[in-house]
Amino acid sequence: MEFFHNHILSVVLFTPLVGSLLALFIPRENENAHRVLGNVFGILGFLVSLPLIWWFNPSTKGFQLVENLDWIPSIGARYTLGIDGISFLLVMLTTLLGAISILSSWSAIQTRVKEYYLLFLLLQTGMLGVFMSLDFFLFYVFWEVMLVPMYFLIGVWGSERRLYAAIKFFLYTLAGSVVMLLAILAVYFNYSKLTGGTYTFDIPTLLASVSQSSDAFRTWLFWGFFFAFAIKVPMFPFHTWLPDAHTEAPTAGSVILAGVLLKMGTYGFIRFSLPLLPQGVVARQRIVSVMVALSIISIIYGALVCMMQKDMKKLIAYSSVSHLGFCTLGLFALTPMGLSGSVIQQINHGISTGALFLIVGVLYERRHTRLISEFGGLSTPMPSFAAVYMIITLSSLGMPLLNGFIGEFTILRGVFEVNKTWAAWGVIGIILGAAYLLWLYQRVMFGPVTNPANEHLPDLNLREQATLVPLVLLALWIGVYPKPLFRYLDVPVRQIVERVNPSYYPAERATAPLESAPAGAPGAAPAAVLELDKHPTDSHPSPSPAEKE
Repeated sequence: MEFFHNHILSVVLFTPLVGSLLALFIPRENENAHRVLGNVFGILGFLVSLPLIWWFNPSTKGFQLVENLDWIPSIGARYTLGIDGISFLLVMLTTLLGAISILSSWSAIQTRVKEYYLLFLLLQTGMLGVFMSLDFFLFYVFWEVMLVPMYFLIGVWGSERRLYAAIKFFLYTLAGSVVMLLAILAVYFNYSKLTGGTYTFDIPTLLASVSQSSDAFRTWLFWGFFFAFAIKVPMFPFHTWLPDAHTEAPTAGSVILAGVLLKMGTYGFIRFSLPLLPQGVVARQRIVSVMVALSIISIIYGALVCMMQKDMKKLIAYSSVSHLGFCTLGLFALTPMGLSGSVIQQINHGISTGALFLIVGVLYERRHTRLISEFGGLSTPMPSFAAVYMIITLSSLGMPLLNGFIGEFTILRGVFEVNKTWAAWGVIGIILGAAYLLWLYQRVMFGPVTNPANEHLPDLNLREQATLVPLVLLALWIGVYPKPLFRYLDVPVRQIVERVNPSYYPAERATAPLESAPAGAPGAAPAAVLELDKHPTDSHPSPSPAEKE
């Protein structure tokens, strides 16, 4: 038991990989055995992650359950894993959606079954490694590992234009990864220069060393990482690969792509980009203004494009562009509420949009079409399906007492502290989101059954209920009682804000114990959210009160 506790992250990380390796020894012709093996290790991957709920202490600063071993000492690379409250929530989301996605594939995948489950389990390991890695070299390995299985999942088991979508996904992601690799090497050699020849890929150490660098160097680093993460999110105008990938991918691929892979971009912004922001007020405000502008464009543009779609899957794909725009908007507000709301909304998006893709998959298995015009009046033959679909729709549009409301409200609250205009644009995005989601539901579910092919469609079966009901329950639970999520985020969010925007907190409380000043407490200084307290060595003096005005 002690070994399991000390190496819990490795167990969670490599459980899917073990299933992938075992699949190699089962004959290709035995398709049901591969289905059983894939589902067993998908569910097992979720079960072995459950002890993290009890073993992770939300009130402890820094990374927990750390594993640190020599790997490639000649270049300073180590096998280092660890999680904080942010990565803990994303790891739990990954294991849950991984199990649900694999279960949803039981009847949908009929060709190359062995290869499908093998690649999907390998993809699961790659995604988990990204959220756990505390070594840049290890992080980059997992970042690239997840690219290959996703390429084949789209290219082999996708729809008519699957090869085009797969190649586009691969090229976009690879281009961002190459630029990110250059940024990683720049930080790596910069640390060696500062320390006189010591090499390490340790993420906390390298990010801390950047604080001694010039604003010009930090700005270049920020934009180097930006391209990889902006493509992955995806932010406007780097979003064009997403609708094609979502539309052509199999249902489980779309669920895991929306639910987890897109979060790797926002996670990268939190973990790497925010600590790299320049210290100078002017340089920082310039970057923040660009990021906020791109986020608002993503919110409005994504919502407007949704209203023009004829394909259900493509509509939901473009909705991800809009919803993830809220997440990046909250991040670059640089307030505790903005950051907390962003992470919670990432979890909510994985739940709600993942469920929406499962719902489209249910209809596609029955009718083999995703065109909205082919449906109508489905609430009559499929009442249980209509009820689940309604709850998920309301969750996605941000209805109170459901999870989407908690995330969007918290983001807008954090953004409102900084700039009311930004918050107003966000509200417009919420209104447009409600419009296209309700319009889609009305066209698909209400009215008479006009197409004879829809008159006797079977309702949800037991397996489909097993994939959708847990997500419905999570949406209700987070909407009614989100306190546990905020509890996991309080400490890491405060640490980030104190580092990237310390003037948010009054000077006398900035060094106080964490318990004395919870995030967002009265008495904080929201008006100064975009300015840093200056150190005596800073080359950019603090502006006078007149200059601030």
